Amino acid sequence: MADTDDGLPRQRFLERDWDYCIVLDACRYDRFEAHYEEYLEGDLEHQVSPGSSTPEWAYRTFTGSHDIAYFSGNPFVNGLGIPLDELKWGASCDYPWTASDHIEHVIDVWQDGWDDDLGTVPPNALAASLEEHSDVAETADRVVLHYMQPHAPYLDRETGGKLSMIREGIKAQGAEANGGDPGIVGRIGDAIRPRIEAFLEGRKLAQKAGMWVELDKRSVLRSGTRQAAFEHYDRNLEIVLDSVAALVPELDGDVVVTADHGEAFGEQGVWEHHIETHIPPLIEVPWLEVDGVV
Repeated sequence: MADTDDGLPRQRFLERDWDYCIVLDACRYDRFEAHYEEYLEGDLEHQVSPGSSTPEWAYRTFTGSHDIAYFSGNPFVNGLGIPLDELKWGASCDYPWTASDHIEHVIDVWQDGWDDDLGTVPPNALAASLEEHSDVAETADRVVLHYMQPHAPYLDRETGGKLSMIREGIKAQGAEANGGDPGIVGRIGDAIRPRIEAFLEGRKLAQKAGMWVELDKRSVLRSGTRQAAFEHYDRNLEIVLDSVAALVPELDGDVVVTADHGEAFGEQGVWEHHIETHIPPLIEVPWLEVDGVV
């Protein structure tokens, strides 16, 4: 696979040598480059992800069968056996991909390590899950730790947003697939959700409104949506890098840090991250071969 037209190497996730890969969800290259040296040492590469969202990245990355223990803070990579093109919550894609068909061990940290107050999986839940399932990690050929940060919700706000809805929707769908009843709310949601998503798709105001859900409204009023979003995002990145730096000395083997995709803050009219939206803020990601911690 050749480099991209602008000369940046493509992210060859499974072709590179590593024992542990730490995936930071929605981590832009430029913000990582600005902050990582406060926490980690190593050789940093500027790469291009195959996707601008987690479902697209997973679909294009894990195409075979892989002996990997995947500790997933992201509900889109889950062990429930639901194909991405059948997910009713948050994916809106037609990728015929199921995590358990390609990844030997999927540990659903997004279920067991969820924090209801934060509305997400805090960074320490990944380390705790790795310790709890150390036997799985030791028998697998390689280990992936998929952290939700710096993806919203922003931990310095101490309140959840859209990710909570996605998580609960996928949990309910998994229960339904196993014979459970989604309930009247779920049945109504199934009927109206496709219409809402079709209406909102590609609308810039709707994308920006989605970002507003995650922000401190006082910050928005003080400095505007873009600056407020960057402030929260950078803080989320610092929090997760601090957690990763604490974990790295406990990992026996070669460690890399990368991202599934980036995040947009109004560039070319795009906010957050969306499938098949291949603009630089969404596909340019870090690849750090870790030598140590600061």
